[in-house]
Amino acid sequence: MKEEAGRLDRGDGVELAWRHIDGRGPGVVFLGGFNSDMTGSKAEFLAGWCEARGTPFLRFDYSGHGASGGRFEDGTIGRWAADAAAVIGALAPGPRVLVGSSMGGWIALLLAARRRLPVRALVGIAPAPDFTEDLMWAEFSPAEREAILRDGVWMRPSEYGAPYPITRALIEDGRDHLLLRGPIQVDAPLRILQGQADPDVPWRHALRIAEAATGGDVRVHLVKDGDHRLSRPQDLALLGETLAPLLREDGL
Repeated sequence: MKEEAGRLDRGDGVELAWRHIDGRGPGVVFLGGFNSDMTGSKAEFLAGWCEARGTPFLRFDYSGHGASGGRFEDGTIGRWAADAAAVIGALAPGPRVLVGSSMGGWIALLLAARRRLPVRALVGIAPAPDFTEDLMWAEFSPAEREAILRDGVWMRPSEYGAPYPITRALIEDGRDHLLLRGPIQVDAPLRILQGQADPDVPWRHALRIAEAATGGDVRVHLVKDGDHRLSRPQDLALLGETLAPLLREDGL
């Protein structure tokens, strides 16, 4: 099946860009990371992998990301989770396997645990629930925190490109969506792929998620030399190997 592209008005005039491959059986939804888009290497790999198998596949950009409308600095975890729920509800309403990269892992867990979206399974690639609090705010210097509180925004340098805004709204809204302060009510199978050489999300973060998840079918795969992106050929092959049994129609 050829991949279709379109835009979804989320209800306030902001349009969310999406791409979808039709197919048979359970499908896959990719949720990208913070300040990334749906054309990255993992999303492209999944599109080709699903197309070759005849598996439905959906990818999209949150507001302020990639080809979608809206401003990045207006986004928050709650806003982007609502974006994801809107696109999935419109284009992939059946139980799907949610594949979330970094922030997308947090959003996938929120959709399953709080919004009760029908989920067949979850795959987190360096999933980063609570990153705004534990991996940003807790690590910021007093001067950086003061700038965010005073100005409402601070431009954070990035190893991956231009500096990007960290807003006070992002930090404060993130506190309403923290998951690692108690059990994460997810009963679907959960797989976590985590690089131990990840400079952005410590590998022990994956173990915290596994411990907090309430379901009995939870597996963590640590990649000794893996970085945050996990986009090398061997990493993408591992992603395919992880996904395949979760999509079998004869059961997990």
